[in-house]
Amino acid sequence: MTRRRIIIVDDHPLFRAALRQTLSGGDATVNVEEAGDLAGLSTALDADRDCDLVLLDLNMPGVRGFSGLLLLRAQYPDIPVMIISAVEDTTVIRRAFELGSAGYLHKSVGPTEIRRAIETVLSGEVFIPEGTTLGADDSYTALMRRLATLTPQQVRVLMMLSDGLMNKQIAYELTISEATVKAHVSAILQKLDVDSRTQAVIAASRIEEGHFEALFATGAEKV
Repeated sequence: MTRRRIIIVDDHPLFRAALRQTLSGGDATVNVEEAGDLAGLSTALDADRDCDLVLLDLNMPGVRGFSGLLLLRAQYPDIPVMIISAVEDTTVIRRAFELGSAGYLHKSVGPTEIRRAIETVLSGEVFIPEGTTLGADDSYTALMRRLATLTPQQVRVLMMLSDGLMNKQIAYELTISEATVKAHVSAILQKLDVDSRTQAVIAASRIEEGHFEALFATGAEKV
C-alpha cells in the first residue's frame, strides 16, 4: 500500500487540524503533516524530500502574496503545490496558476469538494475552481516564464530588496558575500528585464500583491 504524504502550510492551527481530519480521517493511505510557516515546511522537506502535495495558504506571516509560491516552485519544482485560500478573486487565481500552482481551493468549500480537489491533483491533473476561466495572455505568460527562471536564492534576494535591505544586510542574512549578492542582483535585473534595482523592487512588491497588470504600465517599469 502506497502512502501519500501531504503537508498543510497555514498559520492557523485550528484550520490545519480541521483540514488534516478531512484528509486523513480513517484513510490509512494518507499521511498528513502540518507546518505553521515556510520555515517549518523547509525543515520537513529537508528531512524527507518525498512529498506528494503541499497545500499552501497565500497569506500568513513571512509570506507576502505570491512570494511563498514563487519560492516553493523554485526550490522544490518537482513537488505539486495547491493554493488553499480565503481569497476568491479570479485574477489572483489565474496568477497562481501562471506561477505554477497545481490547483486552487477556496477555504469556504466543504469536505467533499476538498477531497475531490486533492484527488484531482494527486492524480496528476490540475484543479480549477468551478466558474473560473483561465484566459491566456501572452504578455503575462512571458513574465511568468521570466519569474520561473529565478533560483531560490534569487527569489530570496528579490524579496529582501523589496524589504529595503542593502547588499551588506542581505549578505549577512543569507550568510553569503556582498559580491555574491551583487551577482544575484545583476542576474535578477537581467531575468526580469529591468534596468535598475528600483525597478526590481517595484516589480517584487507588485508580484507579491498580485498586481501583475501594473507591471506592464508605461513609465519607469519595464517588466
